[in-house]
Amino acid sequence: MKHISILVPEGDTSLSNLEATHKMFTMANGHLERTGQSRLFDVHLVGHSSERQVSNGIFSVKPDCTIGEVKKTDLIIIPAIHGDIHRILTRNLDFVAWIIKQFENGAEVASLCIGAFLLAKTGLLDGKSCATHWLMSKEFREMYPDVKLVDDKIITDEGGIYTSGGAYSSLNLNLYLIEKFVGRDMAVLSSKIFEVDINRQSQSPFIIFKGQKCHDDKIVKAAQEYIEVFFYDKLTVDGLSMQFSLGRRTFERRFKKATSNTVIEYIQRVRVEAAKKKLEANGISINEVMYDVGYNDAKTFRELFKKLVGMSPIDYRNRYYIEV
Repeated sequence: MKHISILVPEGDTSLSNLEATHKMFTMANGHLERTGQSRLFDVHLVGHSSERQVSNGIFSVKPDCTIGEVKKTDLIIIPAIHGDIHRILTRNLDFVAWIIKQFENGAEVASLCIGAFLLAKTGLLDGKSCATHWLMSKEFREMYPDVKLVDDKIITDEGGIYTSGGAYSSLNLNLYLIEKFVGRDMAVLSSKIFEVDINRQSQSPFIIFKGQKCHDDKIVKAAQEYIEVFFYDKLTVDGLSMQFSLGRRTFERRFKKATSNTVIEYIQRVRVEAAKKKLEANGISINEVMYDVGYNDAKTFRELFKKLVGMSPIDYRNRYYIEV
């Protein structure tokens, strides 16, 4: 039987992560028993202590065991923990050492949403790919530059270390683990019971691009604001660098350092975000949207939109347009 340790960290822990993960694995056990098979998972809520953990001062969860009592586990699942990330990590340092020890003893480790920050604190993600909530991508990159953050991914699997994207992407990782440990049939059944799209691969459609302005480079910030106002114009790197009185190479270097995007990437992301809003809000044609955001070639626009959003412009409209 596979021992699963769902951590109950100190602080404002995501109760939806805890409850849904516990339920999905225990329901898999129930189905196995009903079909004459043995239960596969021994699921536990594991805390630093046995005291009740409070979330937002309203709900509480009581671990059924502590990290001191769990000498050997097969899978550790780290839920999202909300609030000041530095304070959160300080409060949960005892989990870090325990996770490392268990991993060295053969355990696999999974993080859900921004639980990736606690997993990355162990160093086990260094040099590996990782997903987390897109809202926290800048902070994650700044804190863990040795981790390969993949903003758009729902799930990563790096040799026994798993991560999921934002919020309810955790359900897709749970399904992935159930499929890996039990089989495809059980994962499909679980996806139907919990009404989760088992084939969802990307969180790109949910990303809202608001520009990366948490930096101190005033010239780059001014260039960003200019791009966000005049994105529909024929913008070029040469033109922008001249306008802001910098050499092209210096301008590009400073822009990439400040925003984590090249100038062209930033222009593209601003234009695609504008296109998304137009597709959500009105019924004009795809070509009209394309022209409005500064593109003249339909193929180029469709390919770029799909690359950044994970679906075509028409599919995006069909999913998110609300007729008033």
